[in-house]
Amino acid sequence: MTELRIVHARHQGQDRLYVSLPDGRNIAWYDRETGRVSLLDADARDAVLAAIAPYATGPVTIGPPPVPTAADLARLTLHPDDDLAPNRPGEALHAELDHTPHATARRFRTRRFRTDPRRDALAAQELLGGELDRLEDAGWRVLHSVPLPGGAYIAHLLIGPAGAMSVRTLYGGNARQRVRIADPLVAIGRAAPLPQLRWARREAERASLALAAAVRPILALTGQARVDPAPTLRDVRILREHEVRDLARAGGVLKPADIESLYAAARDRRTWLRV
Repeated sequence: MTELRIVHARHQGQDRLYVSLPDGRNIAWYDRETGRVSLLDADARDAVLAAIAPYATGPVTIGPPPVPTAADLARLTLHPDDDLAPNRPGEALHAELDHTPHATARRFRTRRFRTDPRRDALAAQELLGGELDRLEDAGWRVLHSVPLPGGAYIAHLLIGPAGAMSVRTLYGGNARQRVRIADPLVAIGRAAPLPQLRWARREAERASLALAAAVRPILALTGQARVDPAPTLRDVRILREHEVRDLARAGGVLKPADIESLYAAARDRRTWLRV
């Protein structure tokens, strides 16, 4: 059989490996936790088992898939190149840093011991992304590095019982620094203030246009710095990394079917082309 392609993704909090043909059509998937291969094409049984073998961690069972949900159907019809679900936290920054020539990277070091600020941003997105991924057990769906036209991106997109939220991540520095928030500006330590709240609102607006649904902006801070929030700030939620788990208890906005429907639309790259 033609060489098969393996794509890793998370489905309802579980790790899956999707087996697809070079044209993007899925013919099977492997649930790592259960060790089961769901086969869509019986003629491809031997080829699928051979493709999965290097990734299997124990005994494997194989058979027809269970009756698919609406989200399963959406996933099976989505070309892997258009599927945003496999994106890692910080995927956009990984790609940017991987393609930064060494000479260019040196120009970011304005002083000795000061590293490229994008690496702090990447560390913040990876740390917060890991915390957000844990919400999947509470019925949330998470996407990372959602690309927007013009080279921008949404660091994290949350869809769950409490609604849809776009998360802008910011490295807050160490315990000796202070984060000062004066809408729309945010200043960390002695650094020049930047309109982080305006950018967070803009990302939420673009997500709302793309999904045709209300999306709330969040500014998430990592690090140990003290935070002085603006007392009049209402529409943008300021979230520390240790507060992410509190979202698991929030709800009352979206039903499970609505969550899956929005998630199916959000994970399709084509949804974001005109916002």
